[in-house]
Amino acid sequence: MSATPASPSAATPTTGDAPDYGVLRWLVAGTFIVILNETIMVNAIPRLMVELSIDARAAQWLTSGFMLTMAVVIPVTGWFLQRVTTRQALATAMATFCAGTALAAVAPTFEVLLAGRVVQAAGTAVMMPLLMTTLMTVVREQDRGRVMGNVTLAMSVAPALGPAVAGGVLAVASWRWMFGLVLPIAAVITIVGLRKLVDVGETRRSDIDWTSVLLSLAGFGPLVYGLSQLGGDVSPAWLPWATVAFGVVCIGLFAQRQRRLVAREDAPLLDLRALTHRTFTLGLLLMSVAFMAMLGSMILLPMYLQEVKGLTELQAGLTVMPGGLAMGLLGPTVGRLYDAHGGRPLMIPGAVGVLLALTSLTQIGTGTSVWLVLAAHVVLMVSLAALFTPVFTLSLGALPPHLYSHGSSMLGALQQVSAAAGTAVVIAVMAFRTTGLLDDGAAFLEARAGGMDWGFAVGAALAVGVLVLAVLMPGRPEGHEGHGDAARTPDADEQPRTVTT
Repeated sequence: MSATPASPSAATPTTGDAPDYGVLRWLVAGTFIVILNETIMVNAIPRLMVELSIDARAAQWLTSGFMLTMAVVIPVTGWFLQRVTTRQALATAMATFCAGTALAAVAPTFEVLLAGRVVQAAGTAVMMPLLMTTLMTVVREQDRGRVMGNVTLAMSVAPALGPAVAGGVLAVASWRWMFGLVLPIAAVITIVGLRKLVDVGETRRSDIDWTSVLLSLAGFGPLVYGLSQLGGDVSPAWLPWATVAFGVVCIGLFAQRQRRLVAREDAPLLDLRALTHRTFTLGLLLMSVAFMAMLGSMILLPMYLQEVKGLTELQAGLTVMPGGLAMGLLGPTVGRLYDAHGGRPLMIPGAVGVLLALTSLTQIGTGTSVWLVLAAHVVLMVSLAALFTPVFTLSLGALPPHLYSHGSSMLGALQQVSAAAGTAVVIAVMAFRTTGLLDDGAAFLEARAGGMDWGFAVGAALAVGVLVLAVLMPGRPEGHEGHGDAARTPDADEQPRTVTT
């Protein structure tokens, strides 16, 4: 193997080359299988509540805890990916994921199962920034929409398909087989990927700022936990609000710490200079709000289909499968349309579709046809497909190369925090409304459906914010905005990019 030093952009093939993006293939495969597990527990929640003797609020932590762990770990990956090669990063991420999967498969109690999910999430957290950073390094700009469209399969379709896969497994086997079947697939991807993958980039030594790590933990953890307790039977009633406030304060201190490290020319855990690029910041906000709406809705739909409509896990999984498949099949097409026409013709109609789909779901009840629910879900997934590819591409494309890894980490971290917060808020609102209706004398199914209507209303309100942000986004990176800063010589502690073959 040989390493040839290059400039920050030299890792990307020139226009005259016939680029080979095969380096991404195994990263996409690994990312798909690990992200699939992000939502695979959604369909199993009713069964787990019975078998493990837990309530809905505890069970939703199997999903929210996964996302929250990713949000806490992802900021550390920017530092980690600078210290290891691409192959070492893949090996570490997949080995950690496999260990967590094995633990979850044999978990005797809810606490052990949750621990397995946390370990799984730690491995998943490395794969997402690794894939996005490598993509932005090796893919030339005119191909990014097309390639990002394919990557959407892993980033967005995998969590959309999680409930459907779970439904199929639960129809014929124990919930443990959701992990037992994934484990050998992940192991094969790891072994073959390590044999085929080549290293992209040059490693460098840097110290980790443990104060930043602790502030990240102290901020994101209490924030999402406090949100999950809002509307519940908690005593004293002010405790959830105090927990949320503590988390917000710690996140503020975390941001202040990063700015201070940059001012001292130390390596920040997360370089917040990426936020000085307007398109990236708008995209970051849009993705965060969209993921809040998406994951909140995804946890409600299987509950509605099983608890209110009486469907089995398999039937519920099959009902939400068409939307996930449509999202995946449209990914490459959306990418090509972005390359040809820019992002606005995709993002704005996509945001309108998300709003219409979630608004329609606020009207569901005990007598609503499953076919109407299926149609609304397909519209939601297709609309999200039109949103995600251009937003990912525009956001990271607006950054200079030396901020790619930090931008990828920020996108990944805030997506997970937003998804966890969205899930927690939707569950809390649903529980609050359901309890109120039961106290007023409503039957359980009517009360549950009414609670879910309010939960979907939260998603519809968030979709209004998605639409506003989509209108503000540009159609293409505006002249590589901020690249006056990007074109500078890298800082002394930033090593030149290389391509290793």
